[in-house]
Amino acid sequence: MAKDNFSFDIVSEADLQEVDNAVNQAKKELMQRFDFKGSKSSIEYNRVEKKITLTGDDDFKLRSVREILSGKLAKRGVSIKLLTFHEPQKVFGGCFQQAADLASGIPHEKAKELVKIIKGLGLKVQPQIEAEKVRVFSPKKDDLQVVIAHLRKTEFPLALSFCNYR
Repeated sequence: MAKDNFSFDIVSEADLQEVDNAVNQAKKELMQRFDFKGSKSSIEYNRVEKKITLTGDDDFKLRSVREILSGKLAKRGVSIKLLTFHEPQKVFGGCFQQAADLASGIPHEKAKELVKIIKGLGLKVQPQIEAEKVRVFSPKKDDLQVVIAHLRKTEFPLALSFCNYR
């Protein structure tokens, strides 16, 4: 057992069911709020493409829709860092529309940064980039727990989650 390596994966993905629940809650709030009565404001979620489209009558309403969605996502435990918002665009009838993409995977450059941070700890751990995730190996579980604790405290531009802890 002493020769066995323990490991875990670092990923940057959203729980799609929680995102779906947050979008549904935000839609419900839009329908119930007095300031959105008679408004063309809406939230559309495409689970397959991992894209959320926000629509507002004007720039102010679009920002309000974005805040409502952000609040619902935060309550469901989905990090706002997982969303990449595009520039708002003017569409039909003077409305504004903004698309947001859900992150799936860690880009290679960010994975290199993670590996550098992990190696900088000076522990006997072996980080390895695998496709869109980083796998960390170590003969000691305690070292892996130290790495996880350190990464949770670190201000990293991506939302990180830890899985497959073995």
